[in-house]
Formats: sequence, structure tokens, C-alpha cells
Amino acid sequence: MSRLFYTETRKRLAEQLEEGSLTLLFSGNAPKKSADECYPFTTNRHFYYLCGIKEEGIILGLMKVKDEVKSILFIKKADPVMEKWVGKTISKEEAEAISGISEIHYLDAFESTLHHAIMSGDVHKIYLDFEVDGFKNDLTKEQRFANDCKERYPFVQFGNVHNHISALRMIKSEHEIDKLREAIQVTDEGIRALMQNAKSGIMEYALEAHFDFVLKTHGIEDYAFKTIAASGVNATVLHYSSNNSVIPQDSLILFDLGAQYEYYNADITRTFPVEGKFTQRQKLFYNIVLRANEEVIKMIKPGIPFTALNERVKEIYFEELEPLGLVETMEDVSKYYYHGVSHFLGLDTHDVGSRKVELQEGMVLTVEPGLYIEEEAIGIRIEDDILVTATGCENLSKDIIKTAEDIEAFMAKR
Repeated sequence: MSRLFYTETRKRLAEQLEEGSLTLLFSGNAPKKSADECYPFTTNRHFYYLCGIKEEGIILGLMKVKDEVKSILFIKKADPVMEKWVGKTISKEEAEAISGISEIHYLDAFESTLHHAIMSGDVHKIYLDFEVDGFKNDLTKEQRFANDCKERYPFVQFGNVHNHISALRMIKSEHEIDKLREAIQVTDEGIRALMQNAKSGIMEYALEAHFDFVLKTHGIEDYAFKTIAASGVNATVLHYSSNNSVIPQDSLILFDLGAQYEYYNADITRTFPVEGKFTQRQKLFYNIVLRANEEVIKMIKPGIPFTALNERVKEIYFEELEPLGLVETMEDVSKYYYHGVSHFLGLDTHDVGSRKVELQEGMVLTVEPGLYIEEEAIGIRIEDDILVTATGCENLSKDIIKTAEDIEAFMAKR
């Protein structure tokens, strides 16, 4: 991404913020795992979206004072001893080249800079990223920082910048869409490797390794999420990810996976027969899911309520399953379909943004209907990544093999 993208993004954010405000975003730190070991570090996505820097321990400031917007970075000072252990930290010159920010200080100047901005009267409000997460009980870095500031500067107001940035992230630029295309293209190649090497009697993780190999050969460092490689009845568990079962003979295997390219994520699901041919029953259910996938994609255009997509899936499933004797009412559909059909996609796999919206040009979302017939050990999901255009949509993953006939034809060439 060019430095101009980050400069323009910060400018668009500042337009939404109050005069006399300071927005602070933290890149974050790797959480401790055990003893002196930490989990792998990944940058806070809001922070990255505004400056493009991937290093931990950095602070971004966006000050809007007297109709002027100023960006400031606070970075680590080089430590020659630590560099021998973990490598060099980002320099001021490198940070400026990436972010387009010219005012860069070391972290030890942060407190004095903050104090001066507040006590001079320039700043009366501080925006922080108070992301709502009902699963966390511990105070976040932002909450701890706010509590500390309130003690020292009780007259300063605080605001939440999370929704402001999320609203910007919901609409993707051409540069962002290009990153998504790249992630999807590599994912496509990985899926073909899985189909070429699928067979019963091996471990799910052994087949999964072919996807891993493709990503590594393309220089992909991270996955969008932990790969789901679910064969047989395992595919009826939505987030099955142990991938440690023997693949049964004549079973289907569901792969939910994606490459991550410069933090932009593909999220694709394909389900296929490990022997290369669907049974009659498997193909029956597969084509029901395929119908739901294709009809929902055709619905997508600006102005369509996000929630309407999932309602259509349930209607299709009732139409298809009721004659088979599997359901009697619409409510019964939830026995075989128990998730939503879509989520937004971008810097996060389950990207930010309200689902109580109408679709807009530039949004990217998944379409992933599924059917899960546990009593028959059949779990099927088909997922594509869709860009909302001015007049409709574009299936960014349209080149990934999807119909039952195309899957069988491709696997027959092995």
C-alpha cells in the first residue's frame, strides 16, 4: 500500500473528529504465552489501517487543532543488544517512508508531548479505540491508559474512535481490493493442490499440508485463520480445527481456509469428495447448498439489507428440504443450518462493521451457506468472497472450482 493511502485515510478520519482532539492508537504488544515466550505478534488492525506499520510497541497520534490535522508517530529507540536477539527495530526514516508521517519521536517523548498538548489547551478530548468485546474481562491497554489519564487530567473528555474507523474500513479502496485478489488467488492454487492430493485413509492434517506448502512457496507468512480440514461427520462442527482424524472412505471433506496477504484475508470454503466422485446423496445436498450460494450472490447489490441474504438462504432450504421429509416448518431448518450466510471481509477475516446496514458499493463480504446432516455424516459449506459494485457485485473467487461437475472433472485428471 502506498503512503498516500495512509495519508488520505487519516485525513478522512480526521474529518469525523472534534476540533481540539487527539486520537491515539497503539500497535499493541505480543501477549505472553509462558515464561519468557510470547505468542506471535500481530498489529492492531485499526492502527495498521492508518499508518501501515507492522511493528509492536508503537503509538500513532492524530491531532486536530485550530483546523489543522497533524500526525505523529512514537517509535522504539534502537537497542544494539536486543538487535542481536530479535533484529532491528523500525527507524524514523523507514517509518516515514511507509506511513507518510514526518513528525516521528521516540517513545520516551510521548508523556511530555501528551502533557504539553493537554496543558496548553490545544487538546480537550482524547479518542481511543475502545473496541467492544464481550468475551474479555481484563482491562485493555486503552482502558488502562484512559483510567490513568483521568486521574492526571480529570478535565479531559474521552471518546471512542472505533466505530469511526470501522465505518471507513467497510468501504474498500482499489488498493485494498487488489490485496484481497492476491490472497484469493493464492488460496485458489492451494485448494487445487488439496483436490489433486485428496484420498481416504490419510490424516486430515496430512492433506492440509499441501495447502500449507502452496502458501509457503508464495511467501505467504500468515493464514487468514486456522485452517478447517473436516472430513465426514467432523464437517458438521462449524469450527472444527483439530484436523486429526483419518479421512473416511467415500466421505466428503470440507476445507474452510484462506491466505493472508499484507494483512488482507481470503476466506473460502470448498467441499469435495475425497475419492473424486460424489455419491448420489452427497450430490443432492451439495447442489442445494450451491443453489443457495448462487442465488444469494445474485441478490447482492447496493441497497439490499445485509440481513436479507440469510433470510433467503433459509427460504431456499425450506423449499428443498421439506419435500425430502427433513423439515416441516421454517424453524426446523435450524437443525441443519445454524449460522449466518455472510460477514464482512478485509483486514480481519470477520471484518468490522455493523450488519444492520444496507449494502454499499465497495463493501466486501462472504457468501457461505452450509448444510450439516449429522446423521448422514455429511457437512457441506460453499463460500465465496464478493465485492459490491455500483450496479451489482463481483465474485472475487469465481475462478475457484465450485460446481459438482467441475470438481469431479478436475479430480478425474489426477
